[in-house]
Amino acid sequence: MEVINGLNLKDTELRLGLPGAQEEQQQEVSCVRSNNKRKNNDSKEESALPPAKTQIVGWPPVRSNRKNNNNKNVSYVKVSMDGAPYLRKIDLKMYKNYPELLKALENMFKFTVGEYSEREGYKGSGFVPTYEDKDGDWMLVGDVPWDMFSSSCQKLRIMKGSEVPPAL
Repeated sequence: MEVINGLNLKDTELRLGLPGAQEEQQQEVSCVRSNNKRKNNDSKEESALPPAKTQIVGWPPVRSNRKNNNNKNVSYVKVSMDGAPYLRKIDLKMYKNYPELLKALENMFKFTVGEYSEREGYKGSGFVPTYEDKDGDWMLVGDVPWDMFSSSCQKLRIMKGSEVPPAL
């Protein structure tokens, strides 16, 4: 029984193991700091075997697809739509050009995008796709070549046509 500062820590100690397993079957992992840095094994037979590895799980758990942030094959951006109660996140690397991206956004948010022209922007729709670049400027989707867009896009926003500022 371990008593520190008058507290019995054995009763509240956390242990790894299956529920209902016998204490002899469970491998003890203590959250209490021990004064012994190493256990002295007198028998050479036990020291020949490597110690069992115990994986300690952190909180919150990190999914495997988010562990490697340096992965250059993905480029996630958040997509919001005016009037929609939720945001989505898409990978820009999945799309090869603007028409593919716009078609996916139309299917995702159930709206239609009008025809794009460099002089007039998007006509024939109540919504206009815009994006924020690395400098924090909001621009129309389609204003720059696809490669430049896909490397500089930080956020996508599908705005109501009536709310688009004339500068865009």
